[in-house]
Amino acid sequence: MDGTAPWVIHCDGSAIPNPGRMGLGALLVAPDGTRHTLSQATHATGCNNEAELGALVMALNEARAHGARALQVYSDSSILVEQLGGLARPCIERLEPLYAAARILLESFGEVQLQWIPRHRNGEADALARAALGAPPKPSVHPSLRGLPRKKRRSPSPLPG
Repeated sequence: MDGTAPWVIHCDGSAIPNPGRMGLGALLVAPDGTRHTLSQATHATGCNNEAELGALVMALNEARAHGARALQVYSDSSILVEQLGGLARPCIERLEPLYAAARILLESFGEVQLQWIPRHRNGEADALARAALGAPPKPSVHPSLRGLPRKKRRSPSPLPG
C-alpha cells in the first residue's frame, strides 16, 4: 500500500438452500478501528457464488460511501479471489456481469489487496450473511479438530438373548 491506511473488509455470502435465498454479510473496519457491519437479504434467488459476489459489491459500495481509498479485502471464496485477482479459469458465463461490476468498483479505489482466507477466519461475515436469512451461525470448528470424528460411534448393544 502507498501509505494510505487501508480499510479492511471481510465479506461472505450465503444461499439457503444452494441455490436459494441469498444473504450478504460484510464487516468493514476503518483505519481508525471503527467497525461497520452489513447484513442484507436479497429479493432474488441464486447460488453461493452469486451471494459471495453480492456481499463483496455491497461492501465495496459501503467503503466508497465512507471515502475509503485503499482496501484489504478478505474472502473465503477461492473462486471470487481467483477471478478478481486475475488467476482464474474462465468465468461462469452467467456470473460475468457480477464480476464485471465488482471489477469496476475495485478499480475505483487507489489500492486493493484481495486475499483468500479459510472459512474459520471469516466467521463474523458468515454469521452476518446467515443472519440476514434468519439462519443461525455455523458452529465453528478449530482447524486442529478437523478430521477427527464428531462423535464416537457406539457398537449396538447386544440383544438380550
